[in-house]
Amino acid sequence: MGFTDLARHVQYDKVKISGDGRYLAATTVVGDKPMLALLDLASLGEGKKPKGVMIRPREGNQVVDFWWVNDHRVLYTEGTKVSGFDKPFATGEIFGVNADGSGAELLFGYRAGSSYGDTRVQHREPERANGELISLLRGDDNHVLIGVNPWDSGPDGAYTQVFMIDVRDGNKHPVVTAPLLNAQFLVDHHGVVRFAFGRDSHSYPQVYYRESDGKPWSLLFQGSAEKSIPFPLAFSGDDGHVYMSCSAPGKVGALCPWEVATRTMQAPVWSSDVASLSGLIGSLDQRDVVGVYSMPGTPTAEAIVPGADTIKAIGLLSRALPGESVQIVSSTADGGKAVALASSDMDPGTFYLLDVATGKAQPLLQRAGWIKPDLMAAKQPVEFKARDGLTLHGYLSTPPGKEQAKHQPLVMFIHGGPFGIRDDWGYDPYVQMLATHGYAVLQVNYRGSGGYGHAFEAAGYRQWGGTMQDDVTDATRWAIQQGIADPGRICIFGGSYGGYAALEGVVKEPDLYRCAIGYVGVYDLAKMYTDGDISDRVAGKAYLRSTLGTDPAELAAHSPINQLDRLKANVMLVVGGQDQRVPPVQGESLHAALLKRGVAHEWLYKPDEGHGFYDERNAAELFERVTRFLDGQIGGGAAAGAP
Repeated sequence: MGFTDLARHVQYDKVKISGDGRYLAATTVVGDKPMLALLDLASLGEGKKPKGVMIRPREGNQVVDFWWVNDHRVLYTEGTKVSGFDKPFATGEIFGVNADGSGAELLFGYRAGSSYGDTRVQHREPERANGELISLLRGDDNHVLIGVNPWDSGPDGAYTQVFMIDVRDGNKHPVVTAPLLNAQFLVDHHGVVRFAFGRDSHSYPQVYYRESDGKPWSLLFQGSAEKSIPFPLAFSGDDGHVYMSCSAPGKVGALCPWEVATRTMQAPVWSSDVASLSGLIGSLDQRDVVGVYSMPGTPTAEAIVPGADTIKAIGLLSRALPGESVQIVSSTADGGKAVALASSDMDPGTFYLLDVATGKAQPLLQRAGWIKPDLMAAKQPVEFKARDGLTLHGYLSTPPGKEQAKHQPLVMFIHGGPFGIRDDWGYDPYVQMLATHGYAVLQVNYRGSGGYGHAFEAAGYRQWGGTMQDDVTDATRWAIQQGIADPGRICIFGGSYGGYAALEGVVKEPDLYRCAIGYVGVYDLAKMYTDGDISDRVAGKAYLRSTLGTDPAELAAHSPINQLDRLKANVMLVVGGQDQRVPPVQGESLHAALLKRGVAHEWLYKPDEGHGFYDERNAAELFERVTRFLDGQIGGGAAAGAP
């Protein structure tokens, strides 16, 4: 499998079925052009893909998300490819189009009122604001609720306003204003906005509630850096309860019904000793919650309503597709048909159309049909103890055919974030790039990672270069003790925070790693407060104070750029010139410091890339350069022995 194939964007990313089951909408790439495909399922034949029309976003943008708002009309949002770790930056506009490609309108945004598609809405005025769909309105095909945040409200955002907007012409009227900045909302089944939640000026979580339209907001839950709070996720079918993420004694994750009438939290209907919930499973008619997705190691789907239709559908497909993880991603209004995604650690996935009455599933679209799963590396969930006794989880991938081999060259591949982000069991082209090229790959969900409860995440606060880094070190030594890794042939690689961990790893443990690859990484912690989009906002600075720390001496001591006297490993630095999250000055400063010391190192700079390479050609070049660098350090031609 070549690097060009591994670097390609998936052909079909998201797929959703219309309420009546006649149409599909899908984000797709045709050639190198991102499109929104609107497909007629009546044209679907045995072994054939459905036919339809392609909607091309403006000016090379791509579709970020989309929704069927009735049986024949789709709303969608667009994003630009300027920056973002494999994700486009949303323009804040909302577009509408009919299933046959007609009725294309720019309904909301800074270019509204300009000519677009085959018609023109004359009375719409442009608005310098971000619009985001909040909720469909059951029983109303012509209106939805959107949240609006004006651009000119300052760097910290605005008190989000909710509007009801006409999906045909963009006419809108106000519904309610949130009691906090940049809010998210939960709407009941009658279309009433009942919850608003987000973070206060200290970056502490908050949840507000109101009984009905016209009633005032009241603060329901207030969190802090150390204190987690319940978050509302979905209303029950009768609106009598709200399912919330909650805490339970001795449990890592739990789901509790909150009784609306009494405003009291009930006993958990689901809990886990290992993992947080990663998503809710809705009934196929989209009216209630019937189960929970989580990922203790491999993905799991557990029922809270035994025998529910969605649980049966997942079970049916899982038995028919052994080794695949099945998730229901969309369904018709009556629950008669569903779109399921079956994927795995070795397989980007295939979308299937399930007829619930007959139990028959028909393959629809492959996400990346050029990837051959039988040539990919498997991910094995692993578990071990950190030096202080904390249980850590991760994934080990070995070159295909070498699953039992010992003393292999190893790459520690460290995820970014760091907080609330985790490595998971899914297909990852970066892991496959390394493993199919001959390297064992170990990923560790160090403290601070998401998916293992608030206490585990909070244990990483203010531990950049401290216990978070020690967890990575302990994972590396575990791989040596298990005989997996050749102790003289280990490198460390990561993006964003992972780039920090890679460079901090080789200066904190100079005899453990042969080389480090820092990809759009942070190397001077003090600069986090002066450069980049996090420090632009009051809440962003508050977040940094609580999770990074403020002691200048500590920040300096844990910054790789200040510890180069301890550097023994060889280094590769990868920088995107348009990176807004970790500005290029981080990589450029370390590059200059290494040059000043006469330390030879690899340097890959792309002026048009952001926080992670997006362009397929640049990503393929990155894969080629990374593996060539590793080959020279720990590959077959590298000298044996300790670094």
